[in-house]
Formats: sequence, structure tokens, C-alpha cells
Amino acid sequence: MLSDVTFGQYYPVSSPVHKMDPRVKILLSILFIVAVFFVRTYSGYGVLLILLLLSIIVARVKITAVLKSIKALIFLIVITALLNLLFTKTGNLVWEWWIISITDDGIRLTVMMALRLLFLVMGTSVLTLTTTPIELTDGIESLLTPLKLIRFPVHDLAIIMSIALRFVPTLMEETDKIIMAQKSRGADFESGNIFKRIRALVPVIIPLFVSAFKRAEELSYAMDARCYNASKKRTRYRKMSIHFRDIAASLIYIAFFAGVLTFTYQWFDVGSVWWLVA
Repeated sequence: MLSDVTFGQYYPVSSPVHKMDPRVKILLSILFIVAVFFVRTYSGYGVLLILLLLSIIVARVKITAVLKSIKALIFLIVITALLNLLFTKTGNLVWEWWIISITDDGIRLTVMMALRLLFLVMGTSVLTLTTTPIELTDGIESLLTPLKLIRFPVHDLAIIMSIALRFVPTLMEETDKIIMAQKSRGADFESGNIFKRIRALVPVIIPLFVSAFKRAEELSYAMDARCYNASKKRTRYRKMSIHFRDIAASLIYIAFFAGVLTFTYQWFDVGSVWWLVA
């Protein structure tokens, strides 16, 4: 059931994206997210779709692994789409019944918001599928290094995020086990309305929280037993460095970002440029 959640899971294959510097991948993911929020046209989303598919192909990640990340958020996407469709009153009226009215602006905003959520989830999934939690920790800590000047606990924050990402698949697996155990005792999670289904999840949430706190306590004891501390003089087993593939990927992402801005703000007549090229 919850095994389809890909957030926090690593897809172990050998690809140029997997070998990239984690700092570069984090920055490019942020640039992709910014580009998603800048898009206002369907042509801009087309540019982002090409970039996303290119990243998946180069990363050698199965498209099904990326699409699984959407499955867990279908309910949120549908609710967001319906709210935008029913409560947007600007634009030309397309359909009306009783107190319900749908406008062309509402349809356009609904499609845009749904695409935005899809691209955000799929873009971040590519990052987590191609980067191990340890690499993410090292990359985040390196990018936040300037904050150490104001005595911000950068390493503590990075290790917290790493542990959280590491335990996402573990907690999902634990949830599946609890649900299967409850089903074997006659629990029903699939029939009834939405409120009955939420009420049926209470026997799952309580043991899940107990298990999570128990795992956190065991982890703290294990770290104490190994005398772990976030000292300033910690060394790294792997040294991060920028290579040609990182520079090439950065230039490609910047070019696509410029394309998104061009299609969004219409800095020049795109049709005339295509005519000149032809």
C-alpha cells in the first residue's frame, strides 16, 4: 500500500546523474522548483517536461519509480484542483448549475495548479532517487557552511534531515506491517466513507508513533555508545568536488530556465524566431 512512496528511497544504478556532486544536484533541484513557480503558460510547462524527461533518461531511473511518487498525492491534487475550479469566479462563464459556476479562468488555473504539483513532486523524486541520504546530508551541510559564522548548528540540522530521509522507507514498511496485522484481525480500511476510513486508521497511527519513538531512542543510544558528537573537526570519507558533468548539467538547466522565462514573459516573438531558424 505505502510501498509506492518513493520519497527518501534511493535507486541504485550507475549513471551520470548519480555521480554528480550532491551540492550541484540540490541547487539544480531548487532552480527547477523556482522555474515551476515562474511558469504561467503551457509552452513553459512543455519546456519543463522536456527537462524532466531528459533528467530521468540520463539518470537511468525507471519512469514508473518517478510516477509512483504521484500516487500518494493524488488525493491532494484532486482536492486542490476542485477548489480552484469551483471557487474561481473570474473569466468567462463556461458552465453553471444551481450555485456552482465554472469559468475559463477556473479551468486554466486548475490545470496549472495540478501541473505545478505534479512537476514539484516528480522533480524532487529525481533528486532523492539519485542521491543517497548521506550525500544529501553532506551537500546540505556544505551549502549551509556560511551560516556557521553566526553559530548556526549546520551539522546538527544536516544529520537530522539525513535521519528523517533514511527512516521514511522504514516507517512506510512498518505502517504496511501494522495495516496487514490489523486486517488479519478483521479491520476494514477500504469500505465506508472518508470519515470511517480515517477513524479506522487510529489503531494504525498509535502503534506507529510508539514504534517511531522506540526507534529514535534506540538510535540515540547507539550514537551515544559510539561516542558520536558533531565536533568541528570531523573528517569525511568522501570528498566532494565539481567535475565537467556538473558544469554541463548546470549550463543545461540554466538554458532551460531561460527558456521558461522566455515563454512565460514573451521577451520576444517565439514564432518569428522559429521562422528564422527554419
